[in-house]
Amino acid sequence: MSLLAIDWSSVGVKTGQFILSFSILVVLHELGHFIPARLFKCRVEKFYLFFNPWFSLWKKKIGETEYGIGWVPFGGFVKISGMIDESMDKEQMKLPPQDYEFRAKKAWQRLIIMIGGVVVNVLLAILIFIGITWKWGEENLPVKNLKYGVYTDSLAKSMGIQDGDNIVGIDGRTIENFGTLESEIVLSEAKKLQVIRNGQAIDVQVPDGFIKKIVRNKKFSGLVYPRCPAIVDSVTKNAVFTKNRFQKGDRMIALNGNAFEYYDEFAKLKKKYLDSNVTVKVLRGVDTVEVGFHISSKLVSLSFQNPAEILGTVTKNYSLVESVPIGFRRCFETLNRYITGLKQLFTGKVAASDSLGSVISIGNTFPGVWDWEKFWTLTGIFSIILAFMNILPIPALDGGHALFTIFEMITGRKPSDKFMEYAQMAGMVLLLGLMAYALGLDFWRLFK
Repeated sequence: MSLLAIDWSSVGVKTGQFILSFSILVVLHELGHFIPARLFKCRVEKFYLFFNPWFSLWKKKIGETEYGIGWVPFGGFVKISGMIDESMDKEQMKLPPQDYEFRAKKAWQRLIIMIGGVVVNVLLAILIFIGITWKWGEENLPVKNLKYGVYTDSLAKSMGIQDGDNIVGIDGRTIENFGTLESEIVLSEAKKLQVIRNGQAIDVQVPDGFIKKIVRNKKFSGLVYPRCPAIVDSVTKNAVFTKNRFQKGDRMIALNGNAFEYYDEFAKLKKKYLDSNVTVKVLRGVDTVEVGFHISSKLVSLSFQNPAEILGTVTKNYSLVESVPIGFRRCFETLNRYITGLKQLFTGKVAASDSLGSVISIGNTFPGVWDWEKFWTLTGIFSIILAFMNILPIPALDGGHALFTIFEMITGRKPSDKFMEYAQMAGMVLLLGLMAYALGLDFWRLFK
């Protein structure tokens, strides 16, 4: 991989959005533990954004609590006195329990402290989705608006989808929004697609094992894209012309005498003429104009109109009251999609090497330009995922601690401190191993 080929400005924007989003999620999650701990008069020794092995980027003690920012961006923590956590403070646990310690509190109080972070993340996701719906509404690209159909990559072609097809249904269910097409194919484990081809309705079978290929392919490209004419939107300063110039709204129709109708056809043709001068014929109003243009393999010198602008999206706006049930629905639809994805992972229908990722994959989901709607949408998605992951009954996670506390409430027997220490260590080894594996996968994909 060439470092010069990386768009560092885009990387910077993605990184900034990731850090801000992750910071919001972690700080509010830890506040979900901090506030009930203080309400039940527990001493909170530390409140940290990110982890701080060996040193902290910043710290300040206010009252009994040290607030700080660590340098390892894998989460955050609150250290509550008398609780066996990632700090593994065994010396404190050897001493008799004090009134201000976590272990001295009643089981129901400890349970509330433990699940507080998860509750906050669920509420945050719901509030974010309500806010997004109220502010931006719901924007869809209706499948019926794809009057030119779709264009495909090699994977879709291998399944039997052709350029110009329009996918209108999955296993007999009508598809309304093109934006959800690919995820619905994957999550429903589609067997058959309903396609309109040359005005005729046909079925296209989805081969066995194809879902795994789609998930793998998503790391590099999509499956199908809206087909549109190649209409110029803007030209950069570094564009080189030998005759005339492109203007906004020009529709390209031929390249060096080779006629075409759509952008995907232009994209294939131009590969033959990289780093050379070409003649492009365009429709400009009622006139046909020839433009002499240099196609560079290293610089992007013009951009095309977004398919959504050409085809027309539909936006439905909502009042604040109307946004509330939609926010709840979007939250739990997101959770359901994530759980379905995990089921596919554990049943082998999707490969772990294709679907797992670390902070690099998470950061890369943010757009290369700052977009508040996408930022808050992704933050809402990650908030509900963080809640679900933390409630899993794994030692070292909130769900593991909650499980032991519920066991105590039912049986009246509290697990020993030694058992809790070993359980915490086992959970941490498991989580660190998963994190290392996911990080290794990301580096492998980058250099691959």
